[in-house]
Amino acid sequence: MATKAQARETGERLLGAFLRAGAVEVTPDILQPAGTLLDLYGEDIRARAYVTSDPLRGEMMLRPDFTVPVVEAHMAEGAEPARYCYMGEVFRRQDHRGAARASEYLQAGYEVFDRTDPVTADAEVFSLFARLLAHLRLKATIGDIGILRAAVDGIDTIAPRKAALARHIWRPRRFHRLMTRYAGLEPVPPHRAALLAGEAANGAPWIGLRGPAEMRARIEVLRQDAEAAPIPAEVVAQFDALFSLACPAHEAPARLRALSMPALDMAIDRLERRLAAMAARSIDTSDLMFEASHGRTSMEYYDGFVFTFSAADPALPPIASGGRYDALTRQLGGGREIPAVGGVIRPGVVADLEAGA
Repeated sequence: MATKAQARETGERLLGAFLRAGAVEVTPDILQPAGTLLDLYGEDIRARAYVTSDPLRGEMMLRPDFTVPVVEAHMAEGAEPARYCYMGEVFRRQDHRGAARASEYLQAGYEVFDRTDPVTADAEVFSLFARLLAHLRLKATIGDIGILRAAVDGIDTIAPRKAALARHIWRPRRFHRLMTRYAGLEPVPPHRAALLAGEAANGAPWIGLRGPAEMRARIEVLRQDAEAAPIPAEVVAQFDALFSLACPAHEAPARLRALSMPALDMAIDRLERRLAAMAARSIDTSDLMFEASHGRTSMEYYDGFVFTFSAADPALPPIASGGRYDALTRQLGGGREIPAVGGVIRPGVVADLEAGA
């Protein structure tokens, strides 16, 4: 295993390459306000981050990644277009399944904020990473969360259902349960049937943080859901086929069009332009894998193009990963937004692989 000094030396080499590519180095604080991260990810972030308390600044977290503070800084005072890079420690708690993985490690990253041509920016970031990691002969996989979101938007059903499905794209099991319920393939839970029938009211005193008006609004949404027509079984089958699609990237547009989902047309056109931009930067798209579900379980703030570079050893974490996060700039921009894409490399794992080459 590489020493900290070796990992940092590798990180400095990567940082130098990012600087030569035109990025400006940024150094976000290691202690980050917890409020922003909790607003983005909910309480689930507590299971993955180190949380502490400051007597003046309130609840804080040891930096779990660089992207959020970089976006915050850019949206507050950044010029356009902008390219940033960074290198430093991040901190992630590991559960028992990941006990062998480091809870503190280095990240080197490159982020592009440019509204001129997002597809070209996607190709720029990916090709830069591919060039820096080419000597390691890693497996590269791409996907596009935008395709999945377009598929959800295209379902002929009520808005609350589509909103719930969109919210759970990153939780495959929950998404599948929702789809089967909306398709009428499983019975309504008895407690929900009783609630909708008015049988749950028993005169008990009102307790809890939600008020009566909020609960009535929630019950009305459940009533609309119960009265809505079921999603057709063939639509469920189309989604199953979409989520399982995996093929060489140059085949992906045709394979996606064969699913006969008109809502995907614009997203597929964008994928074709992205692949052409990659090819123009000497990326062999026949040697690149496309997986429609790529990023669904680990890249929650990405909303478009996603990518990963992985080693042959499945015990190793991804060597590099990244993607497009336009919606994140909108959430943190206070009414402003800008297309943004970026990625990170783990210098320690790169150093390990180079030592074993």
